[in-house]
Amino acid sequence: MAFYVSRRKLHPREEEEAGELNIVPYLDIMMNLIMFMLLTMTALVTFGVVNVAAPSYGAPGESAGESGKNLVLTVAISHKGFFVAATGGVLPGGTGSPDQPTIPLKGNDFDFDGLTQKMIAVKQLFKDNTKVILTADADLPYRDLILTMDAVREYSAADGKHPLFYDVSLSAGVM
Repeated sequence: MAFYVSRRKLHPREEEEAGELNIVPYLDIMMNLIMFMLLTMTALVTFGVVNVAAPSYGAPGESAGESGKNLVLTVAISHKGFFVAATGGVLPGGTGSPDQPTIPLKGNDFDFDGLTQKMIAVKQLFKDNTKVILTADADLPYRDLILTMDAVREYSAADGKHPLFYDVSLSAGVM
């Protein structure tokens, strides 16, 4: 008994498709993944943006506001507390000493409310100034630096938020 295997003859169009790999579905999936990743990354980048500005350098009095007072305000963050200092003006209240911070720690935590109250007092004397330079110990947690930025930028009152020193510059400090 003989078995015959018949082979069907392929049409010309089927011959072309027989050896090709269809990558269109693969490309569709890849394009969707790329678009999803790009959109996700741009959304995540905006969460990490912190508005800071480099300090401007120039001749004394060059950047003075309308009041003519050119204040260079510096807030140093140490493990002892906040040291508030300035050149170009006299700050209200005590400014501490090199050994004693202007705003000492409250227990084991920083007194961010005390810092905000100090910035409000400074802002009342220097209404046109918006710049502050922040410097911190190298081993200070990043969270404390961000909370300090928030404390010097604005304060909340019953009638809303009020700006303080919102042009924040970061400086490398050695304490």
